Amino acid sequence: MDLKNTLIETLGMEILTLEKGRVVAAMPVDGRTRQPFGLLHGGASVALAETVASIGAYELCDKETESVAGLEINANHIRAKKDGTVTAVATVLHQGRTTMVWDIKITDEDDKLICTSRCTMAVIKRK
Repeated sequence: MDLKNTLIETLGMEILTLEKGRVVAAMPVDGRTRQPFGLLHGGASVALAETVASIGAYELCDKETESVAGLEINANHIRAKKDGTVTAVATVLHQGRTTMVWDIKITDEDDKLICTSRCTMAVIKRK
């Protein structure tokens, strides 16, 4: 999977672990991911959450005949973060024939919860 010239590269995300049903990725909290008040932008957290869910879902689908796309995502921003790194851990909650549901927890370096998210992925048949 080529991550060059993608949002993943732009926001400095790094995939740390990729297993069937589980993905871990890190993202810096810096000028690329902060909002104007100096805090981690909620949209950057959501982008990280959908990224790990998407990569995880793609890993579980039949790459010859299927692809995946985000269908719905929600997020609760629990704690502010000014700098450092956040880590997302995505785990599959439901793996169906046409949809998957992923749970994503984003934490800081002290394992404090920054954001929790749930993402529903569509499994799409390739033509």
